[in-house]
Amino acid sequence: MRRLGVEQLPELAEEIRGLIKGTVSNTGGHLASNLGIVELTIALHYVFDFKVDRLTWDVGHQCYVHKILTGRAGEFGNLRQSGGISGFPSPAESEYDQFFVGHAGTAIASGLGLALGAQRNQTNERVVAVVGDASIVNGLSFEGLNNTTLLNRQMLIILNDNFMAIDKTEGAFAEYLTRMRLSRPYEDLHRRTKLLVSRLPYVGTAIREGIHRIKGGLKTTLLSRQIFEQLGIPYFGPVDGHDVGSLIKMLEAFKNVDHPVLLHVQTEKGRGFAPASDDPCTFHSPKPFKMDDGKVSLSSSGRTFTAAFAEALTELMEADSRVVALTAAMPDGTGLAAVRKKFPDRVIDVGIAESAAVDIAAGLAKVGHRPVVTIYSTFLQRSFDQIFQEVSLQRLPVIFAIDRAGLVGGDGAVHHGFCDVALLRTLPNMILMAPADEEQMRLALQLAVNAEQPCALRYPRDVVPEVGEDAGSDEKAEFVLGRARQMRRGTDGAVLAYGSVVYDALKAAEKLSERGQEIAVWDARFAKPIDEKLLAELLSGENRLPLLTVEDHALVGGFGSAVLEAAQRMKLDTRGIRCLGIPDRFIKHNSRAEQLAEVGIDMDGIAAAMSEMAGEDFCSPQKTQKYTKSTKKILP
Repeated sequence: MRRLGVEQLPELAEEIRGLIKGTVSNTGGHLASNLGIVELTIALHYVFDFKVDRLTWDVGHQCYVHKILTGRAGEFGNLRQSGGISGFPSPAESEYDQFFVGHAGTAIASGLGLALGAQRNQTNERVVAVVGDASIVNGLSFEGLNNTTLLNRQMLIILNDNFMAIDKTEGAFAEYLTRMRLSRPYEDLHRRTKLLVSRLPYVGTAIREGIHRIKGGLKTTLLSRQIFEQLGIPYFGPVDGHDVGSLIKMLEAFKNVDHPVLLHVQTEKGRGFAPASDDPCTFHSPKPFKMDDGKVSLSSSGRTFTAAFAEALTELMEADSRVVALTAAMPDGTGLAAVRKKFPDRVIDVGIAESAAVDIAAGLAKVGHRPVVTIYSTFLQRSFDQIFQEVSLQRLPVIFAIDRAGLVGGDGAVHHGFCDVALLRTLPNMILMAPADEEQMRLALQLAVNAEQPCALRYPRDVVPEVGEDAGSDEKAEFVLGRARQMRRGTDGAVLAYGSVVYDALKAAEKLSERGQEIAVWDARFAKPIDEKLLAELLSGENRLPLLTVEDHALVGGFGSAVLEAAQRMKLDTRGIRCLGIPDRFIKHNSRAEQLAEVGIDMDGIAAAMSEMAGEDFCSPQKTQKYTKSTKKILP
């Protein structure tokens, strides 16, 4: 790329946009953010040598151009596919990627660590951190900024300002901006800033009118100068993020500055693709889509758990005026965008600030409201301390609606939701539920809103199962705290499944029935409290059944662990229990269906495990006696 003349780079930018659009239309992925950062990424790689220099990305889903420019263009067609490249930075793929990155707010602090390491090692590699305007207000970003005073060397922070996170950026900055635009001091400073930027060495075109169309976030020279320069970080900008020649001159000017500097670059999310620039929310991370004569049709796989949750929550809010919903910059992904249309005053978007969302919810609950914090499982991890201190410890009735629980498909390891049960079941006062279908979702929400303690319900990034009338003898069982429901009767073994995988277990049981093995299937519904009465029935007496627990969660600390702990506490025989779930390793990007098959919690995996257990007959009195005798020879 560096052998190209600067005048050739706009053509390269358009070729890259074409490759990204064509690939994402086939594979799905993050589109709008990557279309907006093309020229900035080209300029960075034109000026810096990131084989030696260090580049950190905030969030990571804006790294497609970076991947294309660093030797992965030939593999880009397999983006997010099995055996293909990841949709996020991956040190396993390339020396150009510093960290696996999937959460917001990390680029400045991790980049600062790299710069401090270089300072201590007395090496000269340059460090660049690219941060989005929504992520810059994340608490971790400010913690990183606050500590740049530790540096006596180069570090360049790029503020990529595209006016949005996944949705419109929220916060007090937008209101502050509106007031300042009307003030005389602002107008004076605006004129001075235009003059300053235009006279900076090597700086080409600055954005003259851009400040006036800013809608949210850290958007003005006035506000930015106050914040960053008070932290001791020289601030420059805003400059045009699509003028690649001017960007190169600007980066060359700051390349060897021996202290931290922040460069404010304004870009257009979805640039070069009208559907994405007109509707960047929809095209933030679309599924595969078709393009025909400028028209785009998005693929649809059916009604999702997210859509079912949004409808159930809307019904709940209609019936109960205490219910308020919160999200951390994810109104579309969590379904709250649809709820917000009906209840605009009862849906709160706090921006990329999960910890703040939880503490705000705690305050709302303290004064009589019923807050529902809608959050992806992978992002819930960022707020665990607040869930512990401000919610569980206070026994406040905050409801956590945990979307993207379990394996998530193409986003891969950075986004799998495999920790939420393990984290939350350690907390006293917490109720944990996993609705297996749409009706159970409604019932779980109703139980949660009536509980006088914190509750969490988890559900996957998947379509809701179609429930037949013959789903089971106990399918219409009352939704009672800590009670499972029987979905199928059987005499050769039992499956206790947590969440939507219960329907895979039912299919597995039907498959085994054709072979003469009759397996009972239970929908556990609760990971805390466990249905101890059911466990006693399944694990007591001579006719006890081999028991298989199944969950779309890590085996370590998950639902199966909770079952084993409960059985041990009740002094039940646990030798007949086997647990299926996500093993103790990171699962790579693939389709969700293939990931479930890989870890053995799809229909075939459950059937194989259950058939093996039922065939062993290890719970017979004779085998139990034999096992006991052999054990006594080993024990002292």
